[in-house]
Amino acid sequence: MTGSRPGDGGSGEQREEVLRQLARLYDLTVTLRRECPWDRKQTQEDIISYTLEEVYELADALASQQPSRDLEIQGELGDLLFQVYFMARVAEQEGRYHLGDVAASIHDKLVRRHPHIFAESEAETAEDVRRTWDEVKRTTEGREGIFHAIPESFPATLFAQKLQQRAASVGFDWRAARDVLEKVEEESRELEELLDGSGSRLEIHEEAGDLLFAVLNLVRKVGADPELALRDSACRFRSRVEEAARLADEEGRVFTDMELEQQETYFQRAKRALRGEQ
Repeated sequence: MTGSRPGDGGSGEQREEVLRQLARLYDLTVTLRRECPWDRKQTQEDIISYTLEEVYELADALASQQPSRDLEIQGELGDLLFQVYFMARVAEQEGRYHLGDVAASIHDKLVRRHPHIFAESEAETAEDVRRTWDEVKRTTEGREGIFHAIPESFPATLFAQKLQQRAASVGFDWRAARDVLEKVEEESRELEELLDGSGSRLEIHEEAGDLLFAVLNLVRKVGADPELALRDSACRFRSRVEEAARLADEEGRVFTDMELEQQETYFQRAKRALRGEQ
């Protein structure tokens, strides 16, 4: 390869190969929309559920620890990329916009939101970049309000995380993670008081939501991603329960038939086994 190092991109044979493969995918999309009865029938609204599915499959691939991880990620990125091409082709056939318009739009947006690279602004840290990003959206792009353009269709944890990030971008945030931990403890006590029988279902529902919101804020404040942290925890829980059931089965016992205290014993054994402890 000449003109660039592997991974550099932007010039040379690698850039030409990228452009060639993207053109091939565009041509294939055109062919599918013209010749395949199923593809020809689909609208953007019809395939949005498939697009969301591809996003979640990509998240699974990214979390994978398998040796084939890179190939899995590559495949899932391709699936997601095709969704973009397909939607743009539908719009092109309807005379609304085409893939080039889509690319130009995101290109210009990214240039506009990185004035520390393409203009006179300065940003020394990642947090500086985030503040600049939000400021450009509010001023240059005319986004009104602190919580502009946050889709309510987001999963609840992501929706809460985005709201908290936007509030933090204008200075409305806890000073330290320990302050949020105290808020979590406060919300936990309030919920505990309602669980003694004095709280209505609505009150318990609201306090449980407040507690969860505070926990998500704490996770964000310690620098973790709430959605990914919860996902990882859920996967660990699944692995431990499955291992507990396997350990019980090895000893001729049925995990689902046990009392809770016995299940907990096997669960703790499973935790130690999965950590490589005796």
